[in-house]
Amino acid sequence: MLLLCALPMCAQFANPVKFTVKENKISDTELEVVFTGKIDAGWHVYGTDIAEGGPTKAALTLEEESGVKKHGSLKAKGNVHRAMDDMFGMELSFYEGSVTFVQAFTITDAKYKVAGYLTYGACNDQNCIPPTDVEFKFEGAGTTTATAKVEEPQKGESKNEDAKEAENEAVAADTLATDTTAQTAAIPEAAEGLWTPVINELQSFGEDNANTAEKSLLTIFLLGLVGGFIALLTPCVWPIIPMTVSFFLKRSKDKKKGVQDAMIYGLSIVVIYVLLGLFVTLMFGASALNSLSTNAGFNILFCLMLLVFAASFMGGFEITLPSSWGNAVDNKANKTSGVLSIFLMAFTLSLVSFSCTGPIIGFLLVEMGTSGNVIAPTVGMFGFALALALPFTLFAMFPAWLKSAPKSGNWMNCIKVCLGFLELAFALKFLSVADLAYGWHILDREVFLSLWIVIFALLGAYLIGWIRFPHDEDEYDEMGEVIINHRTNITRFFLALAAFAFSIYMIPGLWGAPCKAVSAFAPPMSTQDFNLQKEEVVEAQFTDYEEGMAYAQQKGMPVMLDFTGFGCVNCRKMEAAVWTDPSVQDIIRNKYVLISLFVDDKTPLPETQTVQENGTERKLRTVGDKWSYLQRIKFGANAQPFYVLLDNEGKPLNTSYSYKEDIPAFIQWLNGGVDNYKK
Repeated sequence: MLLLCALPMCAQFANPVKFTVKENKISDTELEVVFTGKIDAGWHVYGTDIAEGGPTKAALTLEEESGVKKHGSLKAKGNVHRAMDDMFGMELSFYEGSVTFVQAFTITDAKYKVAGYLTYGACNDQNCIPPTDVEFKFEGAGTTTATAKVEEPQKGESKNEDAKEAENEAVAADTLATDTTAQTAAIPEAAEGLWTPVINELQSFGEDNANTAEKSLLTIFLLGLVGGFIALLTPCVWPIIPMTVSFFLKRSKDKKKGVQDAMIYGLSIVVIYVLLGLFVTLMFGASALNSLSTNAGFNILFCLMLLVFAASFMGGFEITLPSSWGNAVDNKANKTSGVLSIFLMAFTLSLVSFSCTGPIIGFLLVEMGTSGNVIAPTVGMFGFALALALPFTLFAMFPAWLKSAPKSGNWMNCIKVCLGFLELAFALKFLSVADLAYGWHILDREVFLSLWIVIFALLGAYLIGWIRFPHDEDEYDEMGEVIINHRTNITRFFLALAAFAFSIYMIPGLWGAPCKAVSAFAPPMSTQDFNLQKEEVVEAQFTDYEEGMAYAQQKGMPVMLDFTGFGCVNCRKMEAAVWTDPSVQDIIRNKYVLISLFVDDKTPLPETQTVQENGTERKLRTVGDKWSYLQRIKFGANAQPFYVLLDNEGKPLNTSYSYKEDIPAFIQWLNGGVDNYKK
């Protein structure tokens, strides 16, 4: 038994897959062991037909087989999905939602006993859990005559496929049990301190550096505020401001009363959009929206929506709510008075300005709803409404400002068209998520970058005046003729300059340049078909925890601990997209001792070790089981990839880091660990 099995656990581990196992006795000579799994949204369990060298497949291991004989192989039942995976170069089968694995047995004696465990692997778009075992043990009474025997084939008769498979598995099991050349010794007493849990110390550094699911509320508020100011400058909102302010100031002889009405109007706008944010949260829930962010179907739907919004902003058509809605609310406002009348006027503004604000609100709600924070849509809509409402109050308080405010004109339509280009670019980002999920390979990295290069080049061409759209107004001279060679103003010139420069910046990415500014949006480097960059993944100096820590102590260097797996898809993606960067390689090679611990290493331990974890007895049979147990007990984590920076005593130097293809963020995280080690 491990020396640390008596240590108290500081964290509970939520397994995304819940399996139940039962015995289904069909007759006195037949029985089935049935494993039924429920899979959390966004996760998938791999099937039984994964080829060697791929992720962890579902497999059955028998530890005791008395009075029964396995009949056939482990069968999977459920809605199977198949997709080609470039990382492993093979087709993978997996199940979502639920899966059932069934193993049939033939009873050969009056009494039988069968025990063992099912091993399975599961991943989502960012993490994988280590190979997990579901143990079972059944015994009972079988045939009374004990005549059911497994028939040997007659001379000259070939064995059937199931018999061959059973024989091969038995040989493999015997080989595994006797091959001890690469066994890992039990945890030495001298290493006990290195296994001491540091969950609280790790949490004291803050959230996982790669946890992009939860944006800070301040970031969400600022995102909503920027969206509100952009919506404010559109032709559906800006021209209404002076009309509304003048209405409030003129209908009351008392200026103080007019300012008060304008403030109530602005507050009503805030209330309306905050209620919209609350409605979205109550309808879907933060967790459901967060799950949708990784759902391929949802990303396709939102891509199509953004394409429609982009066409609308560019002047193809107008997206408006039924005019009867606005007329009904407006008539109701005229028939009422006081605060209710002002609130209905604000509601009318929300309806009539939908053609401009709707696409912006839709995009913001998706970004906020998928942040993982339950109040994010409400906070974001508060920022949006505050930016939208502020001018009505300020212009009412200081009416003289209206004279110096920009007049309505073609510049507002220019903002709409620019937003259309941006919505078109972001539509490709959502399509990319679905493309990666289904393995279509229609939007690999170079295709994505090509489209973005063209989009931003066309944006520059529009800003400079080379192309025009239906709602762009013509300019006329004194004779009433259209001015063809009109001048480009300074603002549009600098914006066009930025758009052209951004397009040129992305061009080297077609040949494999990292293009770090778009790494968070573009597909991973692994999807690039043509890459002139020489990609090398940093190789670990050690694959044993105690040996690596001893070397780090001797050299006086910090440690980068890499919990990974041979079959971890997301580990390979992270390495291909981030670890190949020259700056990342330089830091890992020269400033850290890299220890990679493979949680799916099937090398058997000298003997099975039993540990108590969260009140449950667990068995550690392989080297991978040992490293998985280390990750859980010491760091309170159970998914890969998972990276931790440690000092020579096994204490964390920074927050943990998981899956996030962001090279600058990873470099900052590595440098932070080095700085803390020096302190």
